[in-house]
Amino acid sequence: MDAIDRKILAELQGDGRLSITDLAARVGLSVSPTHRRLRELERDGVIRGYRALVDPDKLGLSFEALVFVTMRQEDRDTLIAFEEALAAIPNVIAAQRLFGDPDYLVQIRTRDLAAYAELEDSTLAALPGVQRLNSTLVMKRVVGDRALPTER
Repeated sequence: MDAIDRKILAELQGDGRLSITDLAARVGLSVSPTHRRLRELERDGVIRGYRALVDPDKLGLSFEALVFVTMRQEDRDTLIAFEEALAAIPNVIAAQRLFGDPDYLVQIRTRDLAAYAELEDSTLAALPGVQRLNSTLVMKRVVGDRALPTER
């Protein structure tokens, strides 16, 4: 990956709806080589896809919680079952398995505290292998949906 590929990535992270003509102008190439480079970045999996960034507040999902999950058991089958069940919950917008304690960090969006409490009590607490859930409520999003740095 060279500097032009990085420019392409930076431009598309800023505006994924750029036409190939506008993208070419911004990175200083003609349309054909820009298009070829773009297809290579897609084919190689550097660009995994395109999507709209949607404002969660406009969808009525203004409540955000970070949930730290500690597992009771950590055998392979339990972890796989937990991760699959977690991935099937639409309100889970991000989840990471961590080294150390806690075992997972889960980001959740719901309409309000009552909806979150219901989700935690009826769904999250019942997931395979869960020992403890520790929730922290997000007061304010300081940085979010940031583009990845393309400079080394």
